Amino acid sequence: MYDASAQEGRALTVPGIRPVPGGTLVDRALRFLGAGPSDSATLAREVLGLTRFTRGIAERVTVALLGADPRVQRLADDRWVLVSDTYASPRIGECTFAVVDVETTGSRPAGGDRIIEIAVVTLCDGRIQRAFETLLDPRRAVSRHVTSLTRITPDMLRGRPTFEDVAAEIVAALAGRVFVAHNLRFDWRFVTSEIRRTRDLLLEGPTLCTVDLARRLLPGLRSRGLDSLANYFGIEIQARHRAGGDAFATAQVLRRLLDLAVEQGAGRLIDLHRLGRRARRRRRRNPLPGPMEQF
Repeated sequence: MYDASAQEGRALTVPGIRPVPGGTLVDRALRFLGAGPSDSATLAREVLGLTRFTRGIAERVTVALLGADPRVQRLADDRWVLVSDTYASPRIGECTFAVVDVETTGSRPAGGDRIIEIAVVTLCDGRIQRAFETLLDPRRAVSRHVTSLTRITPDMLRGRPTFEDVAAEIVAALAGRVFVAHNLRFDWRFVTSEIRRTRDLLLEGPTLCTVDLARRLLPGLRSRGLDSLANYFGIEIQARHRAGGDAFATAQVLRRLLDLAVEQGAGRLIDLHRLGRRARRRRRRNPLPGPMEQF
């Protein structure tokens, strides 16, 4: 099993997730890019808060915001990246990954939806360990659809801690580690929204999405859903659509994907993002028919 105490010193010397106070719009953009390279449209939506825009508008506003900033540069595929990431990205083997999964009352944290269950599973040196897991009282109703999907009933949440009660433990479980999730945007938005709401803190640092990583490393696979990837790698998911079961399965998938990435020449964390260029070229040469599952 993974020995957390043996890796504690390493975690403190490798860039990872950390809580920080809020700042200017440029500061927010730089913190967002601390999670890895991003295109103009994503920056316009997630940092600037734009909801309806064209690609041209997104390009103009992000160039105006970041184009002259020496801390930022553009990759060959036009994504923005921190200069420090390009030259000081940690080696993959030096990273501890915090794999996160949340179950929620809905899909919109800004609309009042809350986390009802969260799990954090660590992966380091190929060893997986459960770091944190709990049900949470969202202090709002849970729909029948959520209960049907997760099998989490309102009675199971009654008397459980709120997110505010465990926020410090969650931050501690993430600190100094690479934040990983399957469909990263969903889990990252909920966790960061809850930490901002309850502690008035932002999270910054490296993140990784196993959906995107699978898209880069397995371009011929028609679906990158967790069930599909688990089946592809021969992984059995215990307690599907529960935070603990999904986080543990995602950590197993991540371990296999990292092995593939290293085989393809990835040595540092930034290389996992750069793999996307080669994957896109392969897709253009060998387009796959039909839609692809994202979750």
